Amino acid sequence: MPTFYRDPSILLSSIENWLAEQLRSAGDKGGIVGLSGGIDSAVVSAILKRVCGNRMLAVIMPCHSHPEDRLHAEMVAAHLQIPHMTVDLTETYDALISALGKDADKENRLALANLKPRLRMSTLYFLAQARNLLVCGTGNRVELTVGYFTKYGDSGVDLLPLGDLLKGEVRQLARLLEIPAPIIEKPPSAGLWQGQTDEEEMGFTYDELDRFLALGEGSERVRRFVEQSRARSEHKRQTPPICRISGTKQA
Repeated sequence: MPTFYRDPSILLSSIENWLAEQLRSAGDKGGIVGLSGGIDSAVVSAILKRVCGNRMLAVIMPCHSHPEDRLHAEMVAAHLQIPHMTVDLTETYDALISALGKDADKENRLALANLKPRLRMSTLYFLAQARNLLVCGTGNRVELTVGYFTKYGDSGVDLLPLGDLLKGEVRQLARLLEIPAPIIEKPPSAGLWQGQTDEEEMGFTYDELDRFLALGEGSERVRRFVEQSRARSEHKRQTPPICRISGTKQA
């Protein structure tokens, strides 16, 4: 394991203390997270369980998803003994695609894929408001830096417990939290379409990106990818610009 990864026990303690304070300052709320069957959401679910007990909810939201993802999400929920529910968004997605008509052409693969995390975001916020919970995202430092997330989709959250962690640090936390091995070992995927993996889509391994973000070490190709991706995705990390009107008086 690379030496630049921080001690997972210290990371876990820091995140738990921070999360407890965030929830307390928000009015002693609990947390809700989308449980995808991947390692990041499994780690956030485990931390929420440790901090909130049963005052949390993990939501499994299949949407033309690979059957293995749902099985892995259910495996995590059972293993952690966490409150959870399933909201199948497949028919909702299909109805929306039908309503969009010709604009929902299969050529617009990324636009169609991004509808899925946006539907999941709406579902989480409905349940969060109904149950007095805060939405906890699963994005890590690599994803947030290069913009590997859907605007107003998986970025539509209240808190980002893993936002300062490299991907390898998330793996270390998963082992410390005793997340089932199949979850830790499978290739990371956003589940946007069949066979999609994060590393294949980005063109780099998380290990390469971790090293560059931690130490600034890597090939020129890695450096160029990170810098260009960070610049291209800056709009995702900013609030919408406001047109400020000067030289007029308010009525």
